[in-house]
Amino acid sequence: MSIGSLGTRHRQAPVAEINVVPLVDVMLVLVVVFLITAPLLTHSVKIDLPKASSSPNLTRPDHVEFGIRADGSLYWNGEIVALEQLAPRFAAEAHKQPQPELHIRADRFTHYDNVAKVMAVAAKSGMARIGFVSDPSDSR
Repeated sequence: MSIGSLGTRHRQAPVAEINVVPLVDVMLVLVVVFLITAPLLTHSVKIDLPKASSSPNLTRPDHVEFGIRADGSLYWNGEIVALEQLAPRFAAEAHKQPQPELHIRADRFTHYDNVAKVMAVAAKSGMARIGFVSDPSDSR
C-alpha cells in the first residue's frame, strides 16, 4: 500500500506518528559536544589563597571604673577625685583611640542627682560609651 497512490478507492487516514530520528540525532550531537568540552572546563590555575579565621577579632578597649558612694564621694579607678577634676579627665579619655568605656558603679543609696551630674560631665567631655555596672546577686 503506497501513500501516494492515485486510487480513490483506498482512502487512508493521515499518519499521526512522531518522527524521533531527528531528535535522536540532535541529542547525540549535544552529547558529543559536552563530552569534548567537559574536560576543558576543569582546567584551573593553582594558587595559594590566604587562610582566614571565622572568629571575629575582638579588641576590647580599656575601661574606666567610676564609683559613686552614697555620701557623694567619687572614685576614678579606686582613686578619690573631686567633681571639678572630672571634665579634664573625661576629655583626655575621650580623645584616646579606641575610646575607653566608662563603667559607673553607684551605691544603691546614692542620690540620682550625683549620678546625673557625672553622666552630664562625661557626655559634655565627649565620652560616647557610658554604662552602669550592677550586682544582681544583691537584690532584695
